[in-house]
Amino acid sequence: MRVGFIGLGVMGGPMAMNIVQKGHELTVYDRSAEAVARLVAAGARAAASAKEVGAASEIVITMLPEPQHVEQVCLGPDGIAAGLQSGGMVIDMSTIDPATSQRVGKALREVGIAMVDSPVGKTSEHAVTGTLTLMVGGDPADIERAMPVLKCMGTDTYLCGAQGMGHAMKMTNNVLATTIMVANTEALAIGAKAGLKLELMMEVMKTTMAFNHQLYVAMPKKAFKGDDSPGFMCKLAAKDVRLAVESAKAYGFDAVVSRAAQETLERAGRMGHAERDTAVLMKLREQELGIELRLPQP
Repeated sequence: MRVGFIGLGVMGGPMAMNIVQKGHELTVYDRSAEAVARLVAAGARAAASAKEVGAASEIVITMLPEPQHVEQVCLGPDGIAAGLQSGGMVIDMSTIDPATSQRVGKALREVGIAMVDSPVGKTSEHAVTGTLTLMVGGDPADIERAMPVLKCMGTDTYLCGAQGMGHAMKMTNNVLATTIMVANTEALAIGAKAGLKLELMMEVMKTTMAFNHQLYVAMPKKAFKGDDSPGFMCKLAAKDVRLAVESAKAYGFDAVVSRAAQETLERAGRMGHAERDTAVLMKLREQELGIELRLPQP
């Protein structure tokens, strides 16, 4: 297929690489010349705008930071819809709120362009290997048409319902995963300051309802090594939680726990850590309390 890809960041870059490596004709656009150059070296073609990507493609994928970026890139005067022919398709793989996704999808359908949402789960390592989790929303016929491209990037596919429901699933997943991460850092900091060893806390919690994959899978890879190099950046985690908090308000309730997680992440951003991995939250607790939580390295 003739595929376009807009947004070549930590996740989008390797996702696009898998598409071109698996034989599709790829046109890319990003504000980072370096990111574009990597894809061009692999066989993609560079475009000067989202409109140009649309004109060169049958299907255009977006992987962008914020809801307003998706709306602008899809519907703006120099956006995808200005170049993509009627009968084309947009697959939005960003993490945005379902209301924005549905509004953009409706506007695209009015000019004859289908939209499927397929935000992703797992990590940048899985983006490189093409083994992401795909949370897909859309018309069944549109999803079937999108699957050859989606399968280049992911191996675990979940059909979540109508267009926008993939984003609803991703928002729900991320707000839970992130609040668990924030809670882990607080609980471990309390325990360590009281005098407990990390190994003991993890041994005990493995046998109780405190068990969670953030604690036993994600944190040993980064936080317990003191590694906060960019992976899932604080600013993106804060955005994801903010979307859930705002959606909750629109639904008629106050997401108190999520608001606390949002404030924790935004505070890290104000301290200069917006582009550090969420593992920095553990480091900040360590610095505040004069403690250190590390696991022995093999």
